[in-house]
Amino acid sequence: MDTRKLFTKFDKEIRINDTKISKLKSNRKSLRDKIRKYFKEKEWEVPKFYSQGSFPLNTNLNPIKKETSNGEIKEPYDLDDGIYFICPESDRKEPATYHDRIKKAVEDHAESEVDKTTCVRVIYADGHHIDLPSYWIEKNGDTPQLTHKSKGYIPSDPKAFKDWVDKNISDANSNGQLQRVIRYLKAWKDFREDKNSSLKLPSGFILTILACNHFYNDDRDDLSLKETIKSIKTSLNSNFTCYRPTIPTDEDLLTSYSKDTVINELTSFSDNAQKAIDSDCEKESSEFWRKIFGDRFPLGKEKETTNSLLKAAPLTVPVSKPFYDN
Repeated sequence: MDTRKLFTKFDKEIRINDTKISKLKSNRKSLRDKIRKYFKEKEWEVPKFYSQGSFPLNTNLNPIKKETSNGEIKEPYDLDDGIYFICPESDRKEPATYHDRIKKAVEDHAESEVDKTTCVRVIYADGHHIDLPSYWIEKNGDTPQLTHKSKGYIPSDPKAFKDWVDKNISDANSNGQLQRVIRYLKAWKDFREDKNSSLKLPSGFILTILACNHFYNDDRDDLSLKETIKSIKTSLNSNFTCYRPTIPTDEDLLTSYSKDTVINELTSFSDNAQKAIDSDCEKESSEFWRKIFGDRFPLGKEKETTNSLLKAAPLTVPVSKPFYDN
C-alpha cells in the first residue's frame, strides 16, 4: 500500500505553521533586544546570538497539544537561541552568573522564566517556550563552552552540529525527505510519550543523529521511513550507542536510556510499519501507522469491494426488440 499522500497530509499536521514560525521569530527578536538593552545599561559586554537546534534546520515539530490540570490547552512548540559571551578567560564569569544575568534581563517578559542547568527557559502563555543556552569563547573560531550550572564549562558547538546536519541533508539529495523523516521520528516520540508518561525515548537531538546516520532515500516517504527505522533498530540492537558527530565526539548520548525499552519501541515501530506497507487497503494501512503516530495521522479510505463496485457502476442490460425489420 502506497501511503505517500497520507504522509504528505501528516507532515503538514506535524510541522509548525507560518503563524507559529512568525511568533517564534518575533519573540526571539524581543528577547534579544531586552538582553542587549539590559547588558548595555549594566555596562557589561553585550553578547552575540546564534539560533540553533531544529528551528534553523527546519526539522522542528508541532507537538501534541497538552491539557493542564485546570483544563487549559497548551502548545509546547519551541526554539533555541544561543547566547555567546566573548572575552579572555581571566574575565570569564561562573556559569551561574551568566544564567542569573540572562534570567534578570528577560524577567516579566512572558508568563514565566525557569533557570535550568543548561539554559534559561522563557515560557509563554499559550505553552510555547524559547530556550536561551549560553556559551563562552575566548575569541571567534574557538570551540564554544556551554555554561552548565552543575558541570561547569562543557565543550559544545551547536553551529558545527547544524553544519553537519545540513551536509547530510545536502548529500541525501532527497528533496527534503531526510528533514521529513526526522520530523516523523520526533512525532513518534511525541505520541508514544504522550500516551505513556513514564516512557523515555531518545531526545530529538539523538533522533536527528540516528536519522542522518541511517537515512534510506526512496521516492515514497513511507518506504523511506520503514527502512530508516529498520536500520536504526538493527544498529542499536547490536551496539546501543550514539556518539555526537561534533565536539565532544566521545560522548555517548544513550547512556541514560534503557536499551530494552528503546529496542522494544523500535521493534513495535518497525513491525507496524511493515504491516502498513504489506496491507492492500489504505484504511487498514493507515490504522497501522496510527499505532505509531496516533490519530494525527490521517485515516485512509476503505477498500472497495466487488459489491460496492457493482453498485457504483451497474451493468446495463440491453432490451431485446419484439421484431426485426426485414
